[in-house]
Amino acid sequence: MIHVEPVSVPGQQTHQRQVFPLILQCQTAPVDLDTAAAWVAERRQSLLDQAAEHGVILFRGFSLANAMDFDRFIEAFGMENFPYEESLSNAVRVNRTPRVFTANEAPPTVTIFLHHEMAQTPVYPARLFFFCEKAAEGGGATPVCRSDVLWDRLAAAKPEFARNCETKGLKYSNVMPAENDAASGMGRSWQSTLAATDRAGAEARLTKLGYSWQWLEDGSLRANTPVLPAVKKLRNGRTSFFNQLIAAAKGWKDVRNDPSKAITFGDGTPLDRDSVTLATQLGEELSFDVPWQNGDVALVDNYVAMHGRRSFTGTRKVLASLTAME
Repeated sequence: MIHVEPVSVPGQQTHQRQVFPLILQCQTAPVDLDTAAAWVAERRQSLLDQAAEHGVILFRGFSLANAMDFDRFIEAFGMENFPYEESLSNAVRVNRTPRVFTANEAPPTVTIFLHHEMAQTPVYPARLFFFCEKAAEGGGATPVCRSDVLWDRLAAAKPEFARNCETKGLKYSNVMPAENDAASGMGRSWQSTLAATDRAGAEARLTKLGYSWQWLEDGSLRANTPVLPAVKKLRNGRTSFFNQLIAAAKGWKDVRNDPSKAITFGDGTPLDRDSVTLATQLGEELSFDVPWQNGDVALVDNYVAMHGRRSFTGTRKVLASLTAME
């Protein structure tokens, strides 16, 4: 039997009378993996409901040490795995188990801006788990942001932009290289992204997904999404700013990609730059930087909260896992 209590940390926020994030500290240390997994399994639905309300739960002190421990901890939630190789993620990642992979292979100097995981695609995970195998020597926090709170503030300040988001949706465009480019936060090759070995296979997958595309002279592929939602209605009746607008407009920049060409409204019209700037500012203002400690696990409800990555120094090993779309 183990004893777990909610705890507070500096900078923790409160929204709609709910702390953000919810931090659950195991007071029994050390705790063996079987006991930790049993504790999760017994409270599975309650924990998922709390994640949906709070947005993020940080589990601390559960004595997890490596990718296999993390895999077992996730398995106790009993949810369908969403493998990296089946996703349309832009990021270069390395599998550590069939369920667990590195969060992003981009260099430490690269900032990954706030986003909902894979909201720039028609298929996205319902939840994400992160595991801190080794905290960075400096920086490297994972900022998280309540998207429903951001939406309320943005819609009040920019009502026309908000209406356009709701009625028009968004389209994204990005260039995938012919080979993985780990120097970019969005450097996954088209072969890996589309699970294709040749152009015909890639085009077949894109057609099925409703994309348009263009092959470029260097063998890379520009892919243009169909119209995708900019917001999502949550089960509690609130609205989430569910998209990759901030990340695309601020962070989709490498030798192939230009953020100014990465995103439009669904009808092809450009986004109001003042509104994009405000959304970015609100995201920063409302972010909580998860202060990673070795062994921490964060459960992020992908419909409620955005996440990103701060630049860092030294070695940082944060692993991730996705669960299937609901």
